[in-house]
Amino acid sequence: MWTITDRRPFAVVLGALVALAWLTLWLWGQSPYGRLLSHHQLDDVRGGGALVAVFVVGWLVMIVAMMLPTSLPLVLVFHRITSARRDQPWLVGLLLAGYLGTWTLCGLGIYLGDWALHAAVASSAWLQLHAWAIGVATLLLAGAYQFTPLKYHCLDRCRSPLHFVVQHWHGRRERLQALRLGADHGLYCLGCCWSLMLVMFGVGVGNLGWMLLLAAVMAAEKNLPRGRRLSAPLGVVLLACGLLLLAGSVAAGG
Repeated sequence: MWTITDRRPFAVVLGALVALAWLTLWLWGQSPYGRLLSHHQLDDVRGGGALVAVFVVGWLVMIVAMMLPTSLPLVLVFHRITSARRDQPWLVGLLLAGYLGTWTLCGLGIYLGDWALHAAVASSAWLQLHAWAIGVATLLLAGAYQFTPLKYHCLDRCRSPLHFVVQHWHGRRERLQALRLGADHGLYCLGCCWSLMLVMFGVGVGNLGWMLLLAAVMAAEKNLPRGRRLSAPLGVVLLACGLLLLAGSVAAGG
């Protein structure tokens, strides 16, 4: 028998949670509700509170599948540091709640942004004729962001989980601190990865292959010893894809 203070079983539980999230996404994609996580189909969600809730739940499942693996080192460090405390399960749960809460708010922001984008397209004849420009802009924005100081600042914070926990964990008002630690880490994680998640959102939940690829890239960038060196090449690839899409669309008379 084991407790939450045992590190290896805890890591196995987290891994099982991530695997379950991926399985749920696959099953979700086979269901009639799979379309609700694609920006192409979000018009189906507008005006329906229940369907908006479905979108939020689906987004949360995506975050557990894609982003939680990138932050496992921090969760495990916090788990080890709080191992002697009787309220450790609460603290770890609050850490995860803060982290997932930040990303959930991001999902709501993306939902509102997508609503505004669809409204802009509906009111612009040019955008309706040149819808490909949105994909080009997304890829170019994501590629350019890979070279910004903000990207590297957030990435460096994410790549130093022990330093991050020590800096934010002072042992006072512990439950509130655990929640804030998770939320703060979520903000840095968001600052590191929001542009890639925007690309993923454009691809949609139906393409698990692209989602797995992006999740693997983000995990490698944040956790591998030389992962920081992936940022610039990834930016070049995204910029090249955006320019190729632009050239192809212009050549096709778009």
